[in-house]
Amino acid sequence: MNAIKKLCTLLLLALLPGLAIASGAGVQLDKAPLSLQDQASLQRGAKLFTSRCLACHAASYMRYNRLHDIGMSDQQIKTELELPEDVKVGSTMQAAMDANSAKLAYGIAPPDLSVIARSRSADWLYTYMRSFYADENRSIGWNNTVFPDVGMPFVLADLQGEQVLAVEQHEGHERKKLVLKTPGSMQSAEYDGAIADLTNYLVFMGEPAKLVRYKIGWIVLGFLFILFLLLYSLKREIWRDLH
Repeated sequence: MNAIKKLCTLLLLALLPGLAIASGAGVQLDKAPLSLQDQASLQRGAKLFTSRCLACHAASYMRYNRLHDIGMSDQQIKTELELPEDVKVGSTMQAAMDANSAKLAYGIAPPDLSVIARSRSADWLYTYMRSFYADENRSIGWNNTVFPDVGMPFVLADLQGEQVLAVEQHEGHERKKLVLKTPGSMQSAEYDGAIADLTNYLVFMGEPAKLVRYKIGWIVLGFLFILFLLLYSLKREIWRDLH
């Protein structure tokens, strides 16, 4: 019986790589240039998130006043994020469009983005937001190489421009790549930087206390190091008297 269990386990382990590829894990992701210590980047990401993403997506586990952690005052939150008069700084980030209207418009309610960076990963988000391309075969006019047949329209098209999917033959194999057909209001490097800021903010939003936790961790380690030096000095003093 034990031999059969071991054999089944080995077969399962052998199948895991194939299952990972089938689930989309084989998509080549770009490394997201994150820096949670860069408050300017986080603030730019917060502005882009509230102006573009928050129209349809909510972040119901995130309150505006948590932006204090990235250096924004109440006045900055109100003015720079252009909060409506009825939205308080202590309110959670709710979408401008209600879930039912969004479902009627897109066929599915847009997911809450509070912890999207923890469920999808920063690299996935960074690559995804740079991988939209025009697709005339779809009703929304857009598709995505990272998330094929995605239901989300490309809300940043005016910034990046219009990409098309080009298929090239390379040593008998098809190779697909995205080509910028119509430029947007941003240069490619500028757009990549904006998406890096947005990804940075989404990572922060997934765990706002992370920076505080790291700071407390360093303080604790520093205290333990000083305590170790004091105890070591005390130990040497005691043993010197004994000998």
